[in-house]
Amino acid sequence: MKKTAAKRIAALVLSATVFAGCIGCSGKSETASSGAGKSSGSASSSAETADKKYVIGFSQRSMDNPLLVAMVNENIEYAKKNYPNIEFITTDANGSTSKQVSDMEDLIAKKVDLIMISPQETGALTDVTKRAMDAGIKVVAIDRNVDTEVTSFVGADNKPMGAAAAKVLNEELNGKGSIIEIQGTAGASATLDRSAGFNNYIKENCPDMKVVATQYCNFNRNDGMKYMEDMLQRFKSGEITAVYAHNDEMALGAYEAIKAANRLSDGIKIASLDGTEVGIEAVKAGKLVCTDMYPYGAPEGIDFI
Repeated sequence: MKKTAAKRIAALVLSATVFAGCIGCSGKSETASSGAGKSSGSASSSAETADKKYVIGFSQRSMDNPLLVAMVNENIEYAKKNYPNIEFITTDANGSTSKQVSDMEDLIAKKVDLIMISPQETGALTDVTKRAMDAGIKVVAIDRNVDTEVTSFVGADNKPMGAAAAKVLNEELNGKGSIIEIQGTAGASATLDRSAGFNNYIKENCPDMKVVATQYCNFNRNDGMKYMEDMLQRFKSGEITAVYAHNDEMALGAYEAIKAANRLSDGIKIASLDGTEVGIEAVKAGKLVCTDMYPYGAPEGIDFI
């Protein structure tokens, strides 16, 4: 932004619970459960527990986004350094809900000790997650949750992030503007909350700011760019004053479309979320007016087991 070129809005409200019984805690001196440290049985049985190998399945919705890649890789690297008795099986659903359901079914069939999941869609992954829990497999949901009980959830509150982006655009536009909203994946908890937080804020505080068009673009840069290209054909110069994108990738796709259409002179303000490295650099370069930093659950995801 003009006033503070490197402005970032931090929304690091982590919500997590620890399951009763730590998996593979031998790599750390402290324990993660209230019952840990109460010993029963012989020394040999304790040694066997320490030597036991635990298998964790990581069901990732996609690996086409820097945040999602970091979510997987940093949790695995942290585990290698701190929990040597943990083995990982990683699956990539490539943005397909049906593929992720199948991945989860395979992990259940393998009888892994724990599943870490970042679901593509909240509702569609609920049933298979419940089946994992019913089978006695602990489940940690990261970034997005499901509509059933899980052992632990590690993520941030997305509604305040959406509201924070709306607040910045309100300041940038002096309370008046026509906004294109580029949403994430349909049915994902993050998408629902990021949209609700933004729209509730402008409804309550900015009556002269309106979302004039919106579409799901799957948190994907190319999809965001193509949608913005369509919007630039639909709306003439001066008819769009801002873009609200649910992540940095789509925001940068929108910027590329605006630049390619020679519409940078329109002064369209782009607000984004996630606070990835490329997003922060884009704010510094003046391409985005803000990005809201989002924790991607690493190493918190593995550390809470």
